[in-house]
Amino acid sequence: MSYQPIWDGRSGYGGEKGGRHTLRKVILALLALGVLFFAALEVYIGLHSRDKIVGEPKIMVIFGCKVEPWGPSILLQDRLDAALDYLKDHPDMEIVVTGGKGDDEHQSEAQCMYDYLTAHGVEGEIIVLEDQSRNTWQNVNYTLELKERAGGFTSSEFLLVSSGFHLARIQMLWDRAWTGTCTISTLAAPVSHIPSAIQMFFREPLALVKSFVFDR
Repeated sequence: MSYQPIWDGRSGYGGEKGGRHTLRKVILALLALGVLFFAALEVYIGLHSRDKIVGEPKIMVIFGCKVEPWGPSILLQDRLDAALDYLKDHPDMEIVVTGGKGDDEHQSEAQCMYDYLTAHGVEGEIIVLEDQSRNTWQNVNYTLELKERAGGFTSSEFLLVSSGFHLARIQMLWDRAWTGTCTISTLAAPVSHIPSAIQMFFREPLALVKSFVFDR
């Protein structure tokens, strides 16, 4: 006796229809989970995208961004201007500028930041350049290595300066790389370039996941 599939009279065989329906529910459930996970990451990033000053930080670390042929990009200038505003009331801080030279940049991000800060009145003697890194994980590690080779930090009270969206990832990686006890404050630079803000809204959650998994 041969088996005869059941024809449901409307859209074909019942088994085939049920399989498609199950697959559709699985896909929708995965999409919903993906949206919820993305939203949770955005909330986490948002909670860290603000100023948080603890005590009196002694060392300011400014994280780099793209250098244009004419100078700092808008995102980088936003970070530098936020740093300069803070330094008006805290002029005695030691400063570390961190960022190497990308393939499409004519100078390192650290050198560009040094030039901008000194042109706006900051004494060059208090600025340390970390100019070899190519990503945020290297920014953190090369800064720590550079200072250790120079005799160590004069303080363990740091002020990390970057765009607000970037600070959650920086803090996560700093906590991972720093083996001792330190006090971390953050200074969130505004993002005045709207296309960059839109781009980073989608890019930064993915970068955060990538750093969490691979940057070790």
